[in-house]
Amino acid sequence: MATESQPISFDPNAEEPSFIRRRPVRIIIYTGLVLFLLMAVVWPMIVQLGDPNFEKHIAQHRVMVGMSKEQVLESWGGPQTINTTFTKDGIRQEEWIFEDWESSAVVRHRYLYFEEGILMGGWYEGTRERQFRELPAEKPHPRIQP
Repeated sequence: MATESQPISFDPNAEEPSFIRRRPVRIIIYTGLVLFLLMAVVWPMIVQLGDPNFEKHIAQHRVMVGMSKEQVLESWGGPQTINTTFTKDGIRQEEWIFEDWESSAVVRHRYLYFEEGILMGGWYEGTRERQFRELPAEKPHPRIQP
């Protein structure tokens, strides 16, 4: 017993799917998301492989996530304030606060966060504009320009 195949009909009045639901658009969006996630995970690893002991960063007075407290001290010197806390699991966390005096009335702060002696992150409190320049090697505390 043979089955009849139904002819495929094309309805010119049928609505097209929305822009975001089209297959090529979804492929582009998903590819972009995958690339972004890979770069967010892989890029720090690539930088770490290029400078495994952070010697270049220390020489340029820069800090990077993954540095030990000793490496940060070598790069930036000692902070003005250290706040220490412990989590309920007993993990030691430290907040290091560096002060950069622009004048007697203007001070900018840099914050670094450590967990069990390893730098986890940080942020800079100041204007959104930054002027990067070569820092002299003999100064442990770089003066950050607004």
